[in-house]
Amino acid sequence: MNILQADVPGARVIDLFAGTGALGLEALSRGAVHADFVEQDPEATRVLIGNIEALGAAGHCTVHRADVFRVLDECRPPSDIAFADPPYRKDLAVRVAECWLASPFAAILGVEHESITTLPEGGDTRRYGDTAITIYRR
Repeated sequence: MNILQADVPGARVIDLFAGTGALGLEALSRGAVHADFVEQDPEATRVLIGNIEALGAAGHCTVHRADVFRVLDECRPPSDIAFADPPYRKDLAVRVAECWLASPFAAILGVEHESITTLPEGGDTRRYGDTAITIYRR
């Protein structure tokens, strides 16, 4: 989040593979105006909604309980920044990056992935042990 700190205030963000919503909620705490969360797992969605309510952020959030790629194909919520932290070892990080490169759904895409995974060219990759973050900018 620190890498994108200057881009967050006033931004609309989308948190793909949201899980607990940590990335989108952190963006809201740093000045984002709205966060869309996309999570398919029912239990994770329940936890996500609980976290949003506990933080009093419901008025600034939309939760989509759906497949990430279906949401990107069908409704593409308006976003300035997209965060993606997909499950490892399923090539989902590569797929998200390829989707963004083909048709950007936000001005900035940050994808967390295993450091051994190589994402398509065009992004700035930073490695932190077994994890890497690749950031693409339009």
